[in-house]
Amino acid sequence: MRTALQGFLSARFASVCAGVALASACIATAPEGIRRQTDGDGGGFDFDPDPQTTSSSSGALPDADPHALLGAAPTHGPFNGGQRVLLHGNGFSSKVRVWFGDVEVDPSAIVPVDPGRVQVTAPPGKAGPVELTTQNGDDTSTRRSLPGGYVYDALYASPSSGPISGGTSIELIGQGTRWDTTTVARIDQKPCTALAVEEPTRLRCTVPQGTPGAKTISVTTGDETILVLDGYTYEDSANGYKGGLSGDPLAGRLEVLVYNNFTGDPIPGARVVVGSSLPAALTGEADASGVAVFEDASLDAPRTVTVAATCHSPISFVDVPVDTVTVYLDPVLTPACGASGDPPPPVGGKVGSAGLLDGEIVWPASTDTGTVAWGNVPNPRRATERRVAYVFTLGTDPLATFRLPSQGQAILPETPGQLGHAFSMYLAPGNRSVYALAGIEDRSMDPPRFTAYAMGIVRGIPVLPNQVTGDVFVQIDKPLDHALSMDVAAPARGAKGPDRIQANVSIMVGNDGYITLPIGAQSPLIPFDGRLSFVGVPPLDDDLFGSRYHSSARAVTGQAGLAPLSVVGRVLSTTTSEAVRIGDFVGVPTLETPALNSAWDGAHLATRFTAGAPVDLSVYDIASGNGLIRWTVAVPAGSHAIELPDIRQLGVDNGALPPGPIAIGVYGARIDGFEYGKLVYRQLKPQGMTAYSLDSFSAHL
Repeated sequence: MRTALQGFLSARFASVCAGVALASACIATAPEGIRRQTDGDGGGFDFDPDPQTTSSSSGALPDADPHALLGAAPTHGPFNGGQRVLLHGNGFSSKVRVWFGDVEVDPSAIVPVDPGRVQVTAPPGKAGPVELTTQNGDDTSTRRSLPGGYVYDALYASPSSGPISGGTSIELIGQGTRWDTTTVARIDQKPCTALAVEEPTRLRCTVPQGTPGAKTISVTTGDETILVLDGYTYEDSANGYKGGLSGDPLAGRLEVLVYNNFTGDPIPGARVVVGSSLPAALTGEADASGVAVFEDASLDAPRTVTVAATCHSPISFVDVPVDTVTVYLDPVLTPACGASGDPPPPVGGKVGSAGLLDGEIVWPASTDTGTVAWGNVPNPRRATERRVAYVFTLGTDPLATFRLPSQGQAILPETPGQLGHAFSMYLAPGNRSVYALAGIEDRSMDPPRFTAYAMGIVRGIPVLPNQVTGDVFVQIDKPLDHALSMDVAAPARGAKGPDRIQANVSIMVGNDGYITLPIGAQSPLIPFDGRLSFVGVPPLDDDLFGSRYHSSARAVTGQAGLAPLSVVGRVLSTTTSEAVRIGDFVGVPTLETPALNSAWDGAHLATRFTAGAPVDLSVYDIASGNGLIRWTVAVPAGSHAIELPDIRQLGVDNGALPPGPIAIGVYGARIDGFEYGKLVYRQLKPQGMTAYSLDSFSAHL
């Protein structure tokens, strides 16, 4: 069986044997006929190249050759590039050049650390092993190559992480693959489910339940298997790509799978109601594996599916058109629910242990004497101002508001370091990316003011539990000197609201997450001329190539940004030369049944939406018991009147809402490319909606 791992193992062997001082045959050697440089002439060194006086954290080579390329860490990465790679060797100068195969790395993506280490950002490449090459400037006598020193993986996952409960819907993207209907994908040797091959190089599947940490992805088609050793990470994640609706059109058979949303375990005995009226509905219970199967000739048209369980919040999907419903119910975290059995599962925090990331922020001055450190940050003008930098991880929310870290996290010009200024941070295990912002801060103001003038980013940092990842160098070389303009067609101001716009700009960095910027938010009152300018965004080149500006606008009520509101949550662009146009706000919902502050019969809901963009999905969030129990109801399209089974007839012990006050939140969502028969949990929340509106109403049971 041919495997893509063979080249990777060869590269591993080359790297390992090269680290043995006596195994000189494994070390990348000078080109034949080239004079060896021993005194630093012609190399343009800013480091001391003398092998007698130079030390390296990776270990110096025998005195016979002051230049060598020993290996890379990590030794492999995705074929689309962008990963941080640390090269180890000897005799590197500040002018070192790096090649991955025939592709030379852009100088802006190279950080020479010392004579034994060079940090680079891997360029895109062709799947398989490539030769790594280094050379100091134009001095060919220093050129060294390591055959198979780096391996481009033939596939990668998007998203590349998810909860240990499994159920995450991921996309596997391959290069040169020939996937077909016989293809089997596995994560940590467990088969993915609901696998669908969309193209020979693209497939979707659902992740099985797992344990914390980085796991192997394997994809087999015929006698060919592709392996990626750490392609997917199980962690405490709420990415929302799991669960929902799938399968073929209803044709007499319906399968409902019921799991715990925190642990991924099946929920035996969960009550499943298929129909809009309990007396006429098909009912059943999930078995020991969490599965309830219904076979009935009446299942030939869309039906409403409701699932409820003891000590879990219920959920309903109205007019389900497909034959598979995968449900993840939230446990009700009360002492009463823990008293009769296992205690409520813990929430918050991260699964497993964090890893420690040690690194430094550096300026080109570290390796180029013609540049001044902190030179891209102006001098303070007031006694209360200071130059400062902060390091952040990429966020998951593109609409997040920038928050200035505590003073204890500040990196100052006097902060010590080897090349620049050291920092440390704890991160959840996985493949991480970090960015740094440098600027002027004034904490004498209320609130404190931070103006960022430059930034840097490093992607693809492997973080392992209970281990230290070191030698991460964030080069502050990207100016924040671009201006992004936004042209907002705000909705009309209503009597109840909305009355202002909250506009936001962030940077979407591939599938890694979002960069939140200090200048990323503005809030003009409605009406206004619609023009906004965000000055202080970076150009999308070099290490941000392939990233996109993520623009959004929220029409909200009051300074706190309350409902009623309407949000256009995602407009992507790659240039600042044209204004981003934002419109198509979804109309605000009005709940007609039950009437405001009236009694609800537990079965009937009716909503209409004001004029605006078409609604693809309506979502009710019905909260009772002081918010401990929430009934989620998904309805296709916009204005409607629906009937649900009154699950109070099942009894409070079977997941029904208790009597008392309830708050009914109503969302109207516009979702690009939406198909109700392929709905996933992410689309039930704002982060999965292209645009949405929301209002909240009070009633009682």
